[in-house]
Amino acid sequence: METFRVSHFDYSRLSGNSITIKIEHMVNIPINVRRVLVMIGMLALVFVVLEFNRRLEELNMLNGQNQLIQTQATQAIQTQVALQTQVAYAGSNAAVEQWARTDGHYIQDGDLPVVPIGEPGASPIEASIPTPGPTQMTKWEVWWNLFFGQ
Repeated sequence: METFRVSHFDYSRLSGNSITIKIEHMVNIPINVRRVLVMIGMLALVFVVLEFNRRLEELNMLNGQNQLIQTQATQAIQTQVALQTQVAYAGSNAAVEQWARTDGHYIQDGDLPVVPIGEPGASPIEASIPTPGPTQMTKWEVWWNLFFGQ
């Protein structure tokens, strides 16, 4: 139910005319406090959800970085352990003996060294080295050589 308030104002005293003008007031729109509070609450909820989403994205990014760092740290520790093992082996008698027999060509007491020699007058056996066949170049390698050469 709408209510209108009409007031009459007599302008005759101001201008000398006896015209009466009716002024109507606008309809008062009632402000419902409950609706305003609900709207403010919904707006605040939207901001809270957006902030929560931003924090979740940041958490996921930091967890990924944490896993990467942990993997790198584990690899570094494994490399360190492997290097320490190699250093310990290099200082042992077994490593010295292995090097002496394989790379140093030394023999132990009781070993019978065998040196193969050929028959007198026989031609030495030559190891044949296979000639490499031509390799097919890809198209981009051909163009690269045309422009930049080797």
